[in-house]
Order: sequence, then structure tokens, then C-alpha cells
Amino acid sequence: MAGKSRADQSAYQKLKKDIAAGDIGRLYVFHGEETYLRDHYLGQMRKKLLPAGMEEFNLHTLNGREFDVRTLEQLVDCLPMMSGRTLIQVNDYDLYKGGDKDALAALLSDLPEYVCLVFVYDLIEYKADARTKLAGVLKKYGSVVAFNRQEQGDLVDWIARRFRALDKDIGTEEAKYLIFLCGDLMTTLISEIGKIGAYAPHHRITREDIDAVATPQLDAVVFQMTDAIAQGNFDRAAAVLSDLFHMQEAPIKLLSVLGRQLRQLYTARLAIEERKSAGYLMELWGMRSAWPAEKLMQSARRFSLPWCRNAVLRCAQCDLAMKSTGADGQELMTSLLLELAQKKGA
Repeated sequence: MAGKSRADQSAYQKLKKDIAAGDIGRLYVFHGEETYLRDHYLGQMRKKLLPAGMEEFNLHTLNGREFDVRTLEQLVDCLPMMSGRTLIQVNDYDLYKGGDKDALAALLSDLPEYVCLVFVYDLIEYKADARTKLAGVLKKYGSVVAFNRQEQGDLVDWIARRFRALDKDIGTEEAKYLIFLCGDLMTTLISEIGKIGAYAPHHRITREDIDAVATPQLDAVVFQMTDAIAQGNFDRAAAVLSDLFHMQEAPIKLLSVLGRQLRQLYTARLAIEERKSAGYLMELWGMRSAWPAEKLMQSARRFSLPWCRNAVLRCAQCDLAMKSTGADGQELMTSLLLELAQKKGA
């Protein structure tokens, strides 16, 4: 598996500078999975463009289902009231699939100076077609800004700032653990930070505080299960699996996540055999953070290469049995976990 290339952040960085300088353009496309950042900068644009109390007159919104070029023209023609600019936000309209593209391209090519038009992709995915006239118009007159997941270093700094705003302090390792446990989307992390900050009895956030109230993502829980096997703690591994069943997680979904975890573990063991570092795993699996890669390497040192190879094979066989025999998924998962634990201790 090839590693993921680092996303181009030039448009995002330029947007930040332009907002700070009050030099906001006329045409934008906002897309990407980091909705927290997108909404934050949309809010900053509103503050810069629209005088307080005049938002109702100068902010216009249009949903994709209601979109047509004529309606957008009417909004563009609305002059600002007691303000220098108007802000038009179009939500979930696919620019490249909609009708009357020539008319839309002509409109976007000649937006008045007082207009700031933002197409926001939230529930639909942005897929550009560079061959079209519209793509050329967006490149010449606008800016396509991708709000991507942040790199680990930036995310750790942001987590620390959010906790400081709650009069709390968190160390780098604890912040990395929070990212590993809950994922690297700010949209998710902001609610977890609020819960942890409200719960923690002391100024310094500990891992125990995080474990007490944070809601872990499924990958992290499954990792805890395999890590318990690595430590020879089958009771702990079985308890984690039982909790997942009580949460009504589908066995086939759990097996899929476990299979991916075991494949990662196998590649980590192979990396150790070849004297390669955690950086190799990061590139191989497209990881943004070194923390899970380092944890995988630590865990893989507790397993033999034959165990890892057999675990991947048995997981695939269990997947086939679950899909083709009609056997009880929970029983198959429990039997697989017991087999893996027994062979680990053999």
C-alpha cells in the first residue's frame, strides 16, 4: 500500500492570511472532511465582511436542491446595506453536475467587487473536472480551499490551546494519546476536550482523565484488544470484545477492523525483522501521526513472525466463514480471539 502524499495546503494557508489581513476574495469553494476548520473560517469571514446587526440583510444562503443560476444572479445583484460587502453561501451544490454550466461560468467570471460567494461542500464530495470551462473559471477567479485533517504537530498544539482555554494543561504524550483514542478530526476532538476538561479534577490532564470520559473510536478499542493479547492478558481482551458486543457492534464490522489491525501488526513485525523504523509503517499505511506507528512497533515486538502470519490467515478464514456458513458471528469472533490468545502463549 502506498503512503498518502501530503495534501496541498497552499490555498488554505492563503485563506488564513487573507482573512487576517481583511483581504477576502470574491469566489471560494470550501470542501474537505475537517468541518470544524471550515466552519471556523466561515465564521471569521462573516465577522470581517458583515457589520454586527446587519447580517440578516447582507448574508444570503442557498441550498443545493433549490439552486439555479437565475436565483444566484438575483442574490449577486442584491446590493449591500450599510456594509461594504455581501456574503453568499451556497450549500451542497455540485458545480460540475448541475445544469447550465455556461451561464454559471459567465456569472462567476464577472462577480461584483462587493460580493463574496462561497460554495460549501458538506454532505456531498467535491470532485473537480479539470477539463471543463468551469474549472478554468474557478482557477482564474476563485480559490478552492481543502480543509484536510491536520498534521500531528499542529493538532497537538491546537489541543493544548483548547485545554488552556478551559484553564487546563495537557502534555504532548497525553495529547497524542487523545488523538490515537478518539481520532484526528477536530470536529470530534472538540467535544471530547470539553468533556475531559469538565471532568478532570486537577489542572494537569492525565491519561486516566482521558480514559474516564472520552469515547474511543473503534480502531483504538480493537487495538486495546490485540495489545491485551500481546501482554498475555486474555481476560482483558475478552472483556473488551464483550463490551463491543454489548454496544451492538456488528461482528462482521469488528472482524474487518481486527483484520486490518492484524495486517498492520504483521507489517510491523516484518519491519522489525528488516530493521526498519516506525517511519516505514507511517509511509506504508498513510499514517499522519507517529504515535500509532510507534505503538504498533512496540506491540509487534511481543509477537513472533509466524504468529502474525497465522493471525492474518485465521482472520481471513473467519471472515469467509462468517459470510458463507451462516455461523453465529459472535461465536466465531470469540473462538478466534481464544485461538489467538492460546497460540500467543504457546
